Amino acid sequence: MSEDVQKHSVHTLVFRSLKRTHDMFVSDHAKSVALDEESQKIKMDVKLKSDYGAVLHMPVLKEGKDRVSHHPGHLQSHQNDPEYLITGTHAYPSGPGVALTADTKMHRNPSEGGVHSMTFIPPRHDTSRTGASVSDIHRHAGGAERSHAHSTSLMEGGGTRNSALTRKAPTMPKPQWHPPWKLFRVISGHLGWVRSIAVEPGNQWFVTGSADRTIKIWDLASGKLKLSLTGHISTVRGVAVSSRSPYLFSCGEDKQVKCWDLEYNKVIRHYHGHLSAVYDLDLHPTIDVLVTCSRDATARVWDIRTKANVHTLTGHTNTVATVRCQAAEPQIITGSHDSTIRLWDLIAGKTRVTLTNHKKSVRTLVLHPRQYTFASGSADNIKQWMFPDGNFIQNLSGHNAIINTLAVNSDGVLVSGADNGTIHMWDWRTGYNFQRIHAAVQPGSLDSESGIFACLFDHSESRLITAEADKTIKVYKEDDTATEESHPINWKPEILKRKRF
Repeated sequence: MSEDVQKHSVHTLVFRSLKRTHDMFVSDHAKSVALDEESQKIKMDVKLKSDYGAVLHMPVLKEGKDRVSHHPGHLQSHQNDPEYLITGTHAYPSGPGVALTADTKMHRNPSEGGVHSMTFIPPRHDTSRTGASVSDIHRHAGGAERSHAHSTSLMEGGGTRNSALTRKAPTMPKPQWHPPWKLFRVISGHLGWVRSIAVEPGNQWFVTGSADRTIKIWDLASGKLKLSLTGHISTVRGVAVSSRSPYLFSCGEDKQVKCWDLEYNKVIRHYHGHLSAVYDLDLHPTIDVLVTCSRDATARVWDIRTKANVHTLTGHTNTVATVRCQAAEPQIITGSHDSTIRLWDLIAGKTRVTLTNHKKSVRTLVLHPRQYTFASGSADNIKQWMFPDGNFIQNLSGHNAIINTLAVNSDGVLVSGADNGTIHMWDWRTGYNFQRIHAAVQPGSLDSESGIFACLFDHSESRLITAEADKTIKVYKEDDTATEESHPINWKPEILKRKRF
């Protein structure tokens, strides 16, 4: 018997099964599934409870059939104006010590006349109609323009009726006037790119670190070389002078972090732990803690005296390019090539907030000396933020280059230095770019060796020091002869078009 059964391939059997299924259901493909009344009721009960549960106790609708409008233009009775009886435990209006009385438990909707007296409402169209004939179109042509003209005449002739309904677009406030800055001195001496700067707390001298592997100390007033320190075996990427002890700290691409005793001009401590080049460092202003950041995607917190690695701050997914410390929370802020900024809890050693607004590498951060705000620099733009949660303030757009460094003084002058050798000066409050500088490179250097790697105001804030790719250090000062009349602000009260991200 089994020999009489014709054998088919799997493909044929599957195809036949599909055909039978198709024939079975093809006649019902456009019909919706019949609703089950019980399941529909359960569904609506669940939806009512989940979506409207918070207000189910509130309104009990009553029709006011005996109320008459007191508006002089409306003498007919308003039978459709509802009153809401407030039930439940919540007082209306809500507030401490407010008891429900016969007066306070009734909420009356405004009358139609009152609504019309507040605002112009264009005439309603019949919503039951599904289409318009050609004659209707001709009859109503220009209706929108007429209603717009009518509303405009109401606004112009009717006084202040609509003034509360129209809001003026926000405009950029007038920026504070700042005198322009001019080149004051060019200091030569390094044999490689100058990568970092720090000014000592007494404002007598400043220190620079370079790609020639040396650290040089310069007299701030005269610009003369006072001392050279050797010991790094690769580019010196960061320097910092302690205000709490006679120590100088340096870090470099040789993975080393060194502490120099400036009384003996010798290295007295090494801080070992980073697995790759160390790009920046900063000292905590109130406790003996040093924070470094590295190409190994970490920042490390060091006890200066014991050399202990207190915390390793992990979370960034690429090189951590810049780190800043402050006494208030968050005490540590880092910027990374993964385009994020992280605000850290120093005690726990964990991230408080991650800011992801930047689209490109964040190479520099600067804290405002007086306000509880900071700025970050990237190739996309400069962004300002509010502490402690990193709330976004505004973008400063226009410096279209890779921004390597930022500096700000108490007067509200923000300086950005870029990889192409340009410096932009900004008014901190308004984000107005009031000056652009592109200083000539040192004679003998290539034009391509025009880049700003670091910039810093001295403690008097009367000098701006820049570290550059043409192996020089340039010092700028304010133009004392400039006045607001000779250098007016080229500013127009434009409507703000700030991008939120």
